[in-house]
Amino acid sequence: QVQLVESGGGLVQAGGSLRLSCAVSGRTFSTTTMGWFRQAPGKEREFVAAIRGGGETTSYADSVKGRFTISRDNAKNTVYLQMNSLKLEDTAVYYCAGRPGLALFSNGNNYNYWGQGTQVTVSS
Repeated sequence: QVQLVESGGGLVQAGGSLRLSCAVSGRTFSTTTMGWFRQAPGKEREFVAAIRGGGETTSYADSVKGRFTISRDNAKNTVYLQMNSLKLEDTAVYYCAGRPGLALFSNGNNYNYWGQGTQVTVSS
């Protein structure tokens, strides 16, 4: 059984930084494409970033480019999301997700495995 457990969320002031982590178990991590998604109250879930198994290729939503960085440590079976210059509109529940193979997708329907989510709140 594949399990994804996020951590690192919290309350931060606008302009601040947070790093989210997602620990994965139950599957060969290095052959799993990982993604981060978020969902704000009253809004649909949206893509944030994704990274291939080897970490060599990444993809970002336009809204976070230049501010967020996705990375992974395959030795620790963990994917990270470094979030800098946070804005009020980044407030959401953040979910990590995984899918077998190498393809990067921004559509959450292409991901098989999901974590429980971690709340990120940005205050003014």
